[in-house]
Amino acid sequence: MKNQPLVSIIMAIKDTAEYLPNCLDSILNQTYTNWELIAVNDHSTDETPEILDAYATKDARIKVYHSDRPKLIPTLKYGYPYCKGDLINRMDSDDKMPAYKLKVLVEEWLKYGKGTIIAGGTEHFVDEGEVGDGFIRYEKWLNEVARQSLHYQEIYQECVIPSHCWILHKEDLDRVGAFEPEIYPEDYDLCFRFYKAGLQVIGIDKILHHWRDRSNRISRTWEEYKDNRYFDLKLRFFYQLDRDKTRPLVLWGGGRNGKDMAKLLQAQGDFFHWVCDNEKKIGKDIYGVRMAHYDTIPSLENPQIMMVVASPEGKVKIRSQLDVWGKKPVKDYWFFV
Repeated sequence: MKNQPLVSIIMAIKDTAEYLPNCLDSILNQTYTNWELIAVNDHSTDETPEILDAYATKDARIKVYHSDRPKLIPTLKYGYPYCKGDLINRMDSDDKMPAYKLKVLVEEWLKYGKGTIIAGGTEHFVDEGEVGDGFIRYEKWLNEVARQSLHYQEIYQECVIPSHCWILHKEDLDRVGAFEPEIYPEDYDLCFRFYKAGLQVIGIDKILHHWRDRSNRISRTWEEYKDNRYFDLKLRFFYQLDRDKTRPLVLWGGGRNGKDMAKLLQAQGDFFHWVCDNEKKIGKDIYGVRMAHYDTIPSLENPQIMMVVASPEGKVKIRSQLDVWGKKPVKDYWFFV
């Protein structure tokens, strides 16, 4: 069906019986009907397997499997060979899809075809109380990234395409290694592999996913997510994809983020100029590097600039200054927090 390709939705499930029926109902309610759900149970100890079996009995498009190894990536890896669709999408078992999600994604993808990822926005929700401030900030930033298709421009800040907000052709996912690397956060690592492969990302100004905020979500409880700046992951890809060692490197930011990044750059053996606007630090040696004022940047020949300033106000000020100097994102500078 050329204009209605089969979409394989792959979903790892572990102990989400409380939320799973709502999730599955949201998939069944999709206005786009040519889909299959590859539902892979990750050693659940609650009623998850029974719920999956009951839904699979009601609708043959739901196909249930059981992972041979625990944890998220092995579970996705186990289920992926069962995907028969031309297009691949991911889902989280405690979340919900708006009814139009797959229809919007497929219709947009058909405009471009292979070599393209379609990515949209997300909206957090809770059953009780309020969504955490951090998730609200991330949601607003993420939706703006999708609205303006700034995915690769902003990729070193945070994960620009959450695991549930994309669709792409299976051949393209295979080309970047699908779920093979056992690296967390798996969705952020996948974003960098999209970038490395040169896949085009088309953002759309549409909420495509309702994302549940709960106290025991893995981003709050797993050790792999404890330091959510992911500097090691970011630097690994920065040196693979964007660092040009013929150009001077500038580290902008003298706070905790700057100090932690400085140590990592020194571990890379890379020389860097370190700048900030804190008069108490300017002129002092920190880790053997003399801190300078950021107004020294124009004296450097064609520098690459890493920003590790976290405050929104600071970022606005820095972007304005870089514009004055004629510096361009991706070509000359990147924000790392």
